[in-house]
Amino acid sequence: MENSTNGLEVVYEKVPTLTDTLMHYCPGCSHGVVHRVIMEVIHEMGITEQTIGVAPVGCSVFAYNYMNIDMQEAAHGRATAAATGVKRVHPDKFVFTYQGDGDLAAIGTGETIHTVNRGENILMVFVNNGVYGMTGGQMAPTTLAGMKTTTSPFGRDVATMGSPLRITELIANLPGALYVTRQSVHSTAAVRKLKKAIQLSFEYQKLNQGTCFIEVVSNCPSGWKMTPVESNQWLVENMFPVYPPGDIKVPKPPAVNN
Repeated sequence: MENSTNGLEVVYEKVPTLTDTLMHYCPGCSHGVVHRVIMEVIHEMGITEQTIGVAPVGCSVFAYNYMNIDMQEAAHGRATAAATGVKRVHPDKFVFTYQGDGDLAAIGTGETIHTVNRGENILMVFVNNGVYGMTGGQMAPTTLAGMKTTTSPFGRDVATMGSPLRITELIANLPGALYVTRQSVHSTAAVRKLKKAIQLSFEYQKLNQGTCFIEVVSNCPSGWKMTPVESNQWLVENMFPVYPPGDIKVPKPPAVNN
């Protein structure tokens, strides 16, 4: 919405679906951007009162401080199990989870796989920055081969530590997965693509035909020991070759209400 204040054009306003709480995230962290995009979509679609979010442990645990909608906290890795219960009790609500890689792809792998395999009618937002950001930058299932972390100081050794887990590709192979995509927020164009993917996911949820899954390839300036600018460049050069952005599984587009 465009208006003016003291003769100046307003090009940015905080949506009411975000609280007034100042975000605590590290400078340059992608979480705040992803929060903003999700809340923009919910506000613009007019589904604020019909949406319930579930956030577990990790950096995502603070989402309910910033998202001005009904939120439910879940135990570490159990967000999709909690969201399944919420959606089954309230099938008319829009339900989503907001999870990090240490949560969704590690302790919550079982819940993740079985939720999608059942085709639960929810949206799963998966923020992948390749490390355990909250607890000190330890190696995660998504840590790249050769990538240094506090628990792999010489780099991830595939021979002893395994390969990076590309869980989004695994998810796409499950029959219950309706829409699976990988996006990012490292640039303005990328933010716009993520916003479109989130809107599509909520539209798909109206069809009750399966699970929507969005991976957001993210930076972690603190965990990676880089400046925000350096981390975004490193993401493009190193994360994208392993986790390439783009749609992986797309059904027929739903009719979008204008």
